[in-house]
Amino acid sequence: MTTFWADADRLLIRYGATFTPRIIERAAGAYVFDSEGRAILDFTSGQMSAILGHAHPDVVATVSAAVASLDHLYSGMLSRPVVDLAARLLGTLPAGLDRMMLLSTGAEANEAALKMAKLATGRYEIVSFDRSWHGMTHGAASATFSAGRRGYGPAAPGNLVLPTPNAYRSPFRDPDGGYDWAAELDYGFALVDQQSAGSLAACLVEPILSSGGIIELPPGYLRRLRELCDARGMLLILDEAQTGIGRTGTMYAFERDGVVPDLLTLSKTLGAGLPVAAVIARDEVEAVCRERGFLFYTTHVSDPLAASVALTVLDVVERDGLVARAAELGGVLTTRLRALRDAYEVVGDVRGRGLLQGIELVTDKLSKEPADALGAAVTSACLERGLHMNIVQLPGMGGIFRIAPPLTITDSELHAGLDILEDAIRACAA
Repeated sequence: MTTFWADADRLLIRYGATFTPRIIERAAGAYVFDSEGRAILDFTSGQMSAILGHAHPDVVATVSAAVASLDHLYSGMLSRPVVDLAARLLGTLPAGLDRMMLLSTGAEANEAALKMAKLATGRYEIVSFDRSWHGMTHGAASATFSAGRRGYGPAAPGNLVLPTPNAYRSPFRDPDGGYDWAAELDYGFALVDQQSAGSLAACLVEPILSSGGIIELPPGYLRRLRELCDARGMLLILDEAQTGIGRTGTMYAFERDGVVPDLLTLSKTLGAGLPVAAVIARDEVEAVCRERGFLFYTTHVSDPLAASVALTVLDVVERDGLVARAAELGGVLTTRLRALRDAYEVVGDVRGRGLLQGIELVTDKLSKEPADALGAAVTSACLERGLHMNIVQLPGMGGIFRIAPPLTITDSELHAGLDILEDAIRACAA
């Protein structure tokens, strides 16, 4: 094991946070297993992606068959799985989202959506939240404000920010102390208008900011955002990399608000842990882009393997009732997390919905001072007890845990993980 970590330190490019100090040998269901055979309950579904758990037998069978028969083609060729996926996926969406492009990663899908928005509107300015995370490629990274902006030279011109609607910490308050998100949103767009060069193309947001700290858009927010975009001739792009395909207790998170975006990006959950992504567009947006020569010709666009995997994911989600299951278990998760908040002075806030929720640790409830050191200690204590937890790896947010177990997790596994989390919080807070 010492040689492994020495080799890793010597050979690998360090690309972010430090690695979890376990060598992972295999994974199955809701667990990963380290080199010493210890089972670790995976409360992050891999990278917030594996909604069917690890090594799901239906996915294993699909990948095995596709690799043996039809996995990759020249990008100008089409296969039946791609067209079948388009029909199936669009059938899960409301009217007005009419066309699909199949890609590989969330960043790639956001790049394509941004290019389509710019081409369709003839404008170039993109608005996103100040805690946003949309990917690491240039256009997506330029619309990412939570991290990674320093030291790389100029971002793409025209990227502007809105304040993230963080009800727990926002200074925008009603006279009774409640959160005045409408005033904050209007204030944010007043700043956008002030900064704009007159070329507003689109607003790109997540319905629940995950890397930004599990910040859920308040009810009504998305509808008002749609109105503000429409008034300026902007397109609305929703990034549902982590919230799509049942994760929040509805098939798509935007369904709660009854707002249909102009462009929708899917990734992580669509492939259930494998590299699958898609852009969904309104017919009229796609038509203008086509007329103006839209180009997004990549090596793995329309790959049959990716389409076959996504079709299997949709099949399993529907067959096993996993959207309703996420809603049911989400209620259990909310109840348990709120009990932690009520019982421990260091648990300041609980937020999210379905099986994408989080808690924010603080030094005390009155000051709300972030508790980064406590977050790191709780993470280590959970791992020692057999639970993998993820804290937001950003300055000042190291006490925010993201909880996103697979939709296939059992009741007993969910409770076991939450018991470990409570035990770790109790021990570390003491």
